[in-house]
Amino acid sequence: MKIAVSASGSSIDSAVDERFGRCAYFVVFDEKTGDTEAILNDGVNAAEGAGIKSAGLMLRNNVDLVVTGRVGPKAMHALLAGRVAVYTGAAGTVTQTIEQYRKGSLNPLGVPNARSHNGISSMEKPVK
Repeated sequence: MKIAVSASGSSIDSAVDERFGRCAYFVVFDEKTGDTEAILNDGVNAAEGAGIKSAGLMLRNNVDLVVTGRVGPKAMHALLAGRVAVYTGAAGTVTQTIEQYRKGSLNPLGVPNARSHNGISSMEKPVK
């Protein structure tokens, strides 16, 4: 099983980012091989549709499960349609989050827990 964690950086020691669509990276852990891979999130600077772009990125990379903080309605629909499980409640680093998942201390998410967005707000600046 491939587990993707929304993260602020590209390493397993990076902090978890609670934003799904606008996190900087997804750090993917492959339970079968023990390998990790950092995937730059191409949705981070999207004017709109960041969650959908991020969901597509998860599907293209054959991710089975996503651990994040907040997921909007469109991204949640795309993930569930692609049979990607979504968990929330993560804190700390990517490594700590994977351990939390393995211990069963994260919460499965079956419905969106963030409102729908229309692009980058005036308070949020794109990552460069």
